[in-house]
Amino acid sequence: MKRFVLPLSFVVAAFSATTLDASAQQKSTPAKKPAASTPSAIERDLDVFSDWVNDKLDRAEVGVRRELPRIKEDFDRQSKRLDRAVDSLSNQSKREYNTQKKRYQNWESKQDSLDAAAREPETASTAQRRLLNETVTISRARANELPELYLHLLENTRAQRQGWTQADWSAASAVMDRLNARYEQVREQLPLEERVRIRSMQGEFRTLEKARNVKDIMRE
Repeated sequence: MKRFVLPLSFVVAAFSATTLDASAQQKSTPAKKPAASTPSAIERDLDVFSDWVNDKLDRAEVGVRRELPRIKEDFDRQSKRLDRAVDSLSNQSKREYNTQKKRYQNWESKQDSLDAAAREPETASTAQRRLLNETVTISRARANELPELYLHLLENTRAQRQGWTQADWSAASAVMDRLNARYEQVREQLPLEERVRIRSMQGEFRTLEKARNVKDIMRE
């Protein structure tokens, strides 16, 4: 019986084709990369909550009193959602959450204390000292002291008026009236440029006061 022998060149060609096919198959199937880990929804909620707390604690206290009820509602809403899923947080995230809650609660307690103090009736002398930055008997103030006293009253009005109640405006107006009464007594002792300056400050104060009254009417 005759053996059938394939030519050597055919065997080499077949082997090469098989090798090329295997190599092509390997190139056409890219290696799978490990999936990147993504933060869970609760971890993202914690990041939002932390940013929110930091923002509130960085804010100036002027005007916060007016927004405090809404801020408390926001805190309750966010903390309740986190409380329901707190077991899904890592130990480090749980520590961060507890720290942020404590920071906010301390801040809120301070704001409540300031609000309670602000609601207590203010004596006329206390209001005057607060608005003029010093203790002074206006009825005995020297003529050359009046420009500085007017300036203190106007600067405090500009800075604080956004958070003022009607009682605050009444106190400021009473201080202005006392300054004006003393000014009329001693104005001849002041140079013309100081009298013009005082008239300008009187006018600005009354403009700010009227603007506040117009806002109240619009709200009603």
